[in-house]
Amino acid sequence: MTTAHVSEAGQEIDKLLALHPKGFDLSLDRITRLLEVLGNPQDKLPPVIHVAGTNGKGSVTAFSRAILEAAGLSVHVHTSPHLVNWHERYRIGKKGGRGALVNDTVLADAVRRVAAANGGQKITVFEILTAVTFVLFAEHPADVAIIEVGLGGRFDATNVIKAPAVSVIMPISLDHQAYLGDRVELIAAEKAGIMKRGCPVVIGHQEEDAARDLLVATAGRLRCPVSVYGQDFMAHEEYGRLIYQDEVGLADLPLPRLPGRHQHANAAAAIRACRAAGFDPTEEAIETGLTTVEWPGRLQRLTEGKLVSMAPKRAEIWVDGGHNPGAGQVIAETMANLEERDPRPLFLIIGMINTKDPVGYFKAFRGLAEQVFTVPIRGSDAGIDAVALAGDAGEAGFEATPLETVAQALATISELFSGDPASPRILIGGSLYLVGDVLADNGTPPR
Repeated sequence: MTTAHVSEAGQEIDKLLALHPKGFDLSLDRITRLLEVLGNPQDKLPPVIHVAGTNGKGSVTAFSRAILEAAGLSVHVHTSPHLVNWHERYRIGKKGGRGALVNDTVLADAVRRVAAANGGQKITVFEILTAVTFVLFAEHPADVAIIEVGLGGRFDATNVIKAPAVSVIMPISLDHQAYLGDRVELIAAEKAGIMKRGCPVVIGHQEEDAARDLLVATAGRLRCPVSVYGQDFMAHEEYGRLIYQDEVGLADLPLPRLPGRHQHANAAAAIRACRAAGFDPTEEAIETGLTTVEWPGRLQRLTEGKLVSMAPKRAEIWVDGGHNPGAGQVIAETMANLEERDPRPLFLIIGMINTKDPVGYFKAFRGLAEQVFTVPIRGSDAGIDAVALAGDAGEAGFEATPLETVAQALATISELFSGDPASPRILIGGSLYLVGDVLADNGTPPR
């Protein structure tokens, strides 16, 4: 993603990016070798909640963190990718309070030590940064560590954790087909690779029966205690409240702070994951977690900032980094729900990278969005050209205009509403890279 300024840690990581290949090389051999040199810090972590999935893994990570912190626990959190600064990948737990992004000096030192331990051998930068996660989390005491899978599961660099407190598999759909396969059950098999024999498993809501059936079968083969959404735990909205149920009983909870009906199932998976991991947060802690949770760049509303000031007055501006057809569907559903309560014309400002399915993403918004503006992704070799992306939007049935920047798109929308008392709803998304650029340019990076 974008880096707002070159920090000390950023300089160290830039050196690694110049030395080692970008992207992914799905194997555990290099990370295992490096971790052995470092003294196997992955074996010295607090109980681990390990989270995989195509969509929703970030939300369940955020919910789990918020609930456990509300319970007074110190919670380490590893997520990827970052939006603006590398430090976002490493949140260090604090006893009795909210954790904080890692200090720049501490991160720079850890990166240097891990790079030195690697000794110049062939490795990817993601593997080095994953080793940094284990070093940081082993050296800073905490009650629990939530670790998000980067890509897939079976051969992801995070999958060296021998006995997680719980493995969580969130919704699976087609994504990263070049690495994971072109059928949902093949992708599910890769995600299921984070399950460990005898360790608890939580399976979030799955739209595809083939994915759910494979995950359940794998958990059974490994003799894992398994909880399946819709069978062993569930949640639904009733009279403006979230009703959650599992074997413990019913809980009448506030609706999650994160917008969208899909967040009901994500919140339910987080509650179940915390319990399956051996923690027993009170209903009060769960309520606090659901109402204070934060997840930047995912259906995040921007209300102030440099870019916001370029939009029409009273415009409602949302950013979301969802980038595949499954994500498009849940984002579009949320936009439709907003339209029911507060009708406004919806405009899309979209940038995507070339490993995605742009036509499938755009189709989710048919009958909902009035117009699409496509933009390039700054500084990415993998970004789809704005003209080509406009063609993809046209194939999905939209009038689309290619532009150079998000700021130019906002200015164009402002011109359309010049002198018009109506105010639009604007969704900026299609890529976490684009959302990172927007948050940096707007002056509102994650904290």
